[in-house]
Order: sequence, then C-alpha cells, then structure tokens
Amino acid sequence: MITLSEKNSYIAEQFRTIRANIKFIQEEQKFKTAVITSSIPGEGKSTNAANIAVVFAQEGKKVLLIDADLRKPTMHYTFRLQNEFGLSNILSGLSKSNFGIQETLIDGLDILTSGPIPHNPAELLASTYLDILLEEVRSNYHIIIFDTPPILAASDAQILANKCDGTILIANIGYVKKWELEKTNASIHASKANLLGIILNNYKLAKSSYYYYE
Repeated sequence: MITLSEKNSYIAEQFRTIRANIKFIQEEQKFKTAVITSSIPGEGKSTNAANIAVVFAQEGKKVLLIDADLRKPTMHYTFRLQNEFGLSNILSGLSKSNFGIQETLIDGLDILTSGPIPHNPAELLASTYLDILLEEVRSNYHIIIFDTPPILAASDAQILANKCDGTILIANIGYVKKWELEKTNASIHASKANLLGIILNNYKLAKSSYYYYE
C-alpha cells in the first residue's frame, strides 16, 4: 500500500497518473465499474487494485472496492477487515445486496470483501444477484473496482468483464509470457469486454526518470 505509506514516492505518483488516465476514459465513456485482472497469478493485480482504489479516494471520490477473487481473496488482509460475510453471501442469495460493505480508515473508500470461499465461484458470478448488486451500488459511488482471479486461471474474470464497463489488465514485465498475454487478449475480446488499457508492473526505468523525486 505504497499510496498510503509513501505518498510522495515515484511509484505513488505513477498510481496518480493511472488515476488521471482512467478519469480521462471515464469522461469519454461514462463508465463506473472496472475489472482489474491479470493473465496469470503473481502479477500484482490485487496490489494494483488496492492502490488504485486508494488514490481515487484520496482525491475525494467515493470508491467501492469489491474482492471478486472468490478463489484466493486478499483484500480483507490488505485492509485488515472481517470476512465472515461478503460477496459470496450476496451472490448466493443469503444476504441483502448491500450487506457486508465495510468502511475503511481511508475516507471515501469502502470494501466488499469476498466472504467465505464457495465451491462454485464462476456460477455465482454469473448469477442475477450480481446484476442486482451492480444496479444498487452504481448510484452510491463514483467508481466501483473489482479485483478478480487471473484470466487464464479461471473464467471468473471473463464473466465479470462482460458485466462491467471496462477492464484493466496488469502485466508483470519479465514474468508473464508473450503467448500468455496474447491468449488473455483473445479471452477478453471473446467475452465482449471493453479493454481500457494495460498497466506494466515492475517496468524498469532509467535512473534519470526519477530525478524529480530524489
């Protein structure tokens, strides 16, 4: 959570740049819901999703971050929240659609944790309960961010990408393979998702690029 611990760092500034780019797209496309995913595990999608949510909240926006990784959720650890109830309960029809949304210590940022890990996450994400949830939260937030499993690991991200306004792909340079990115791109297009852009994670810049922050 470098956007909290080192607000003036070069990396934190890059997250603010990402925020600005997303806002430009928002103004053009009028979107509110965004999926953040990756091709494979270990590319930093959850870290990016959390930091992007934080920088939007720091700007004064009302943000809802939803942990839709119902296979390996992490947001309740990141923000030190309870996870007895969450998205899986809502999608199972076991609780009201807005039940389980928790406030954080960051003004403007709310979290809907994953809830208990279900045995059928893809089926739950494809249910009408998700449509109902989206309809109810849209009017309460400026942006709603979904953290999902990697696209090549499960169909969950494709299902959500089809339901949301836009998708942002995290690509860990030097880790993900070219063929994996190509396959991911094909999967995104197959789901008729709107790919907003790609964030390059762990991209190495020349030292001269840091001079404003030294």
